[in-house]
Amino acid sequence: MAEGGKAGPLAIHAGREAAATLARHGWDPSLFSLLLGASGGPKWFILAALDRFLFGDYLQRSTRPLAVLGSSVGAWRHACLAQADPVAAIDRFAESYLGQVYTARPAAAEVSRTSLATLDELLGSTGAAALARHPRITSHIVTARGRGPCAAPGGPLLALGLAAAAGANALGRRGLGAAFQRVLFTAGSVDSGLPLRGFGTTTAPLTEGNVRAVLHASGSIPFLLSGERDIPGAPPGQYWDGGIVDYHFDPRPYAGSGLILYPHFRGDLTPGWFDKFLPWRRLAPELVDRLVLVAPHPSFVATLPGGKIPDRGDFTALGSEERVRRWRESMARGQELAEAFAARVAAPDPLAGVRVS
Repeated sequence: MAEGGKAGPLAIHAGREAAATLARHGWDPSLFSLLLGASGGPKWFILAALDRFLFGDYLQRSTRPLAVLGSSVGAWRHACLAQADPVAAIDRFAESYLGQVYTARPAAAEVSRTSLATLDELLGSTGAAALARHPRITSHIVTARGRGPCAAPGGPLLALGLAAAAGANALGRRGLGAAFQRVLFTAGSVDSGLPLRGFGTTTAPLTEGNVRAVLHASGSIPFLLSGERDIPGAPPGQYWDGGIVDYHFDPRPYAGSGLILYPHFRGDLTPGWFDKFLPWRRLAPELVDRLVLVAPHPSFVATLPGGKIPDRGDFTALGSEERVRRWRESMARGQELAEAFAARVAAPDPLAGVRVS
């Protein structure tokens, strides 16, 4: 394992094949055929400035078809990329998300109403059509369709199902399939070689008419949001957060022809949401041959408000004014990540500062 250059705000990890490709061709954006986006809610704020550069500039320099695969906020970010003005969409998303305010103990219906209002701001009047019919960017959105007790919209039955799912997952990732089916909504008919295996995976069309419901479902944490029931064009049932099955994804099975670009909140990968409590499930990005992962360096994160990136717990741990202040500061500090990445792709040595295996 080698690492070049001194630590800056950005940590870049590359698998062996990705590093070799970058060394030969430099940071040509047409090298990338898949863009990944993780679940993570407000963690996105630290990447907002980087997304502005990636979506509004860097990735626009390529004419190569690009598959984008996301769950939860990752899919919402990709919905910005697909629009005619990605930066304006990011700005609408950020301002609406920052302005979210809830009662002391909000019910799932209240959180969903507020989240849907943010989603409507993000999409605007043309976003759904752009996402479903983009000529170059093929959107893929992961949702988790509940099975057995996890098909309940709430209450004790759902709680029992989630507890059973956590126990089954602890014994092995396959066990999670008894509680949740991965339903992948896709805007294209071409096989993009996506790195998705198991969980009874089935696909459904992503259309202008169901984009809103699919995006809402993909970010609907059980009990915190209400989820979606019977999404048009998909198997009937209750749909939940795609991060339950694909929290950070395991990209190793990717069968596409190019490299994978992954702007991420951290320097390792946790496959599913329940795996957060199982540190041995974490995957080092260097083990994924064609992956390039771009994340805030831990030393940079330590300088942010509270010594961490924003997270959903801030809604309860902080007052609204303090939360918004910290989130805005973190989002502004994220500009350092964007500038560091822009400098990296323009540098003469493509692997300077890149951690490779």
